[in-house]
Amino acid sequence: MPNNTSYTPEEVAHILKISKYTVYELIKRGELAAYRVGRKVRVEEPDIERYKQRSKAASSPSDTYASQDQTSALTIDQPLELSRPLARTEDSLVICGQDVMLDILTRHLLKQYPNLKFFRNYMGSIDGLLALYRGEANLATVHLWDSDTGDYNLPYIRRLMPGHQTVVINLAFRMEGFYVRRGNPKKIMTWKDLARPDIRFINRERGSGARVLLDEKLRLESIPHHLINGYFDEEHSHMAIASKVARGEADVGLGIEKAALQVPELDFISLHKERYDLVLREEDLNKPIFQALLTTIRSPEYRKEVEGLGGYDVSRMGEIME
Repeated sequence: MPNNTSYTPEEVAHILKISKYTVYELIKRGELAAYRVGRKVRVEEPDIERYKQRSKAASSPSDTYASQDQTSALTIDQPLELSRPLARTEDSLVICGQDVMLDILTRHLLKQYPNLKFFRNYMGSIDGLLALYRGEANLATVHLWDSDTGDYNLPYIRRLMPGHQTVVINLAFRMEGFYVRRGNPKKIMTWKDLARPDIRFINRERGSGARVLLDEKLRLESIPHHLINGYFDEEHSHMAIASKVARGEADVGLGIEKAALQVPELDFISLHKERYDLVLREEDLNKPIFQALLTTIRSPEYRKEVEGLGGYDVSRMGEIME
């Protein structure tokens, strides 16, 4: 089969023997690279093979859920082309965020609440906070750096959720940095290197934590956006960025270390340690499901499983940050 063959999500579902909705979920999470032709989504054959190889390497008795069709437990809201927000109901929990830690968290909670529906909305930090503010979500994950204070998340939560009391729980610290090709052939090391005319950059979408970090760093370095070749070219996940760099479609992208560990063709240039928090409404904290969530986050089992993934500092996991 030629390497330039591409498939629709339905065809990918047939190849992987999963539902097409799980394929859309994998694309949203950045675990399966894809691109658009107009409003159509296509997946190339080499990216399917990369996903299969990563799944085989990561599979173990404790994490086989990652390769199974989980639409009854962790449900995608709609195909990739649509953007209708999810609504909160009494028998469901809507979580905004993209990290695999949330998959593990929902799997643990399903053992205690097997009839509860867990919905994920794979959106960036700012959109997640706005969904929480509008009542369209129960939980949102954030990693938003404020350059004026040097603090993470709290300044943005105060601005984007005015008049609402929240509880902020740490999940982990993660390292943000550059994805570059193996050996770093273009010697990309600093933020200023992004403005070099020989560098092609691939950016995250507006509102994501990585995009906010980039824009804050560019402001501090007095680097105009228009000098960065590729600043307006966007992808919607760390894995999509990593895959594009690995394929040679960009020289550098910004993301977390965990994604780089999954792509053998990449090196990772560490730049900035970020705090990854979970935000909920204070009024919800004493409800049984949220108490179970907090207990799970603080459990040795959850901590050990996340730590075993690599790329996460869990030293303050479960700590109330505000």
